[in-house]
Amino acid sequence: QVQLVESGGGLVQPGGSLKLSCAASGNYFSINTMGWYRQAPGKERDLVATISHVFITHYEISVKGRFTITRDNAKKTVYLEMNSLKPEDTAVYFCYYLRGGTGQAYWGQGTQVTVSS
Repeated sequence: QVQLVESGGGLVQPGGSLKLSCAASGNYFSINTMGWYRQAPGKERDLVATISHVFITHYEISVKGRFTITRDNAKKTVYLEMNSLKPEDTAVYFCYYLRGGTGQAYWGQGTQVTVSS
């Protein structure tokens, strides 16, 4: 099992910034992809951004240029820096870990991000 603990969500005004963190523990395998998904009320959970253990990144088109995903392999932590936030970014953000080799996936409990004036 891999445990993922997210932090950094909250309420921010449109145009503002937030930084999410997700720390992994447990049966962590160094070859992996980590990332973030989000789920707005009444909608499906959608990809936001992912980053591999060798720092290859992928972004959903609506966040490209506004969000930056990074990771610290020594700390087993992934970050999501969110700038120029819009009301449509409001969602629960879930951390994601995909183990290399087995393809086993784990999820965090989610952190709420609300963009509102």
